[in-house]
Amino acid sequence: MSALAAPDPAVRSAAAERLAGLATPAGALGRLGDLGVWLSAVQGVVPPRPLDDVRLVIFAGDHGVAQHGVSAYPPAITPAMVRTFVLGKAGVSALAAAHGVHVRVLDIGVDDDLDGVPDEVRTHKVRRGSGAIHVEDALSADEAGRAFAAGRTVAREEIAAGAQLLLSGDMGIGNTTPAAALVAAALGLPAVEVTGRGTGVDDAALTHKQVVVQQALDRVGARVEDPMDALTALSSADLVATVGYLVEAAESGVPVLLDGLMSVACALYADKIAPGAAAWFAAGHRSTEPAQALALDKLGLEPVLDLGLRLGEGSGAVAAVPVLRSAVALLRDVALLADLMPPAPDPA
Repeated sequence: MSALAAPDPAVRSAAAERLAGLATPAGALGRLGDLGVWLSAVQGVVPPRPLDDVRLVIFAGDHGVAQHGVSAYPPAITPAMVRTFVLGKAGVSALAAAHGVHVRVLDIGVDDDLDGVPDEVRTHKVRRGSGAIHVEDALSADEAGRAFAAGRTVAREEIAAGAQLLLSGDMGIGNTTPAAALVAAALGLPAVEVTGRGTGVDDAALTHKQVVVQQALDRVGARVEDPMDALTALSSADLVATVGYLVEAAESGVPVLLDGLMSVACALYADKIAPGAAAWFAAGHRSTEPAQALALDKLGLEPVLDLGLRLGEGSGAVAAVPVLRSAVALLRDVALLADLMPPAPDPA
């Protein structure tokens, strides 16, 4: 695929000029100024428009590797949490309600039929669970293609509904293991450098998790050079759908605020599949997972927040939305210094 068009450089330049002309000391707005300029560039207008329609999609799926001692919680938590999202009672639900963010949860690969859950939650389901990546591929090539297409479709639906800013969230017990494997594969690093504690495993479980991730990398070998093959082998239906969602957003010129490890790992692959996609992404927060920091460095993204969050669900991205809205307000509503200065005296 040819490189995507970058956010409009002329608009970025005009936004930077406006920032420099505000009635504030030079550099006083710090990251807020930078974010305001980025939002102008991705929107193609100076000053940026208010972020009135922000939409989070949570891609849910189970991971075969969760049956192999890599998580502090049982896989049964995944369907239970999907039901909690539907009820609007999860951690991210509270944050989204506080900050006016629309939440949509989708069962892409939950290992449960989710009886009684609204049909629209299950309409894009690819399969129940995924393969345990240290012993088998997560998906077939056909399943990976369907998941990628589902993610693209969902992004188009949210954009058509009016999304000005998209957020990506995740739910799936064990998902930090495939995400760590994806980052290791993308960056050519060993498992020990990328694998973190996820839901909070102890030292022995962390060592075991590192072994599992390395086994997955060794099993796949050179296949990681092809991004879709790497995703097929090492990820899951929900993670591939997230990659498709991110690619479609970037191709459509709609900015994305990324969340934690899963979101950022998928962003690495979105940028491989659609070079230049990363310019359309901002990082909502820094998670506690080492792989996320490594992936952010590769993408050239600096997190908006650093709160020690490891909840997932899109919670860090949602928590960062008020900061982006603050950036918009400053670039829109602060007076220009030139407008405050008295006119120069007439030399005549």
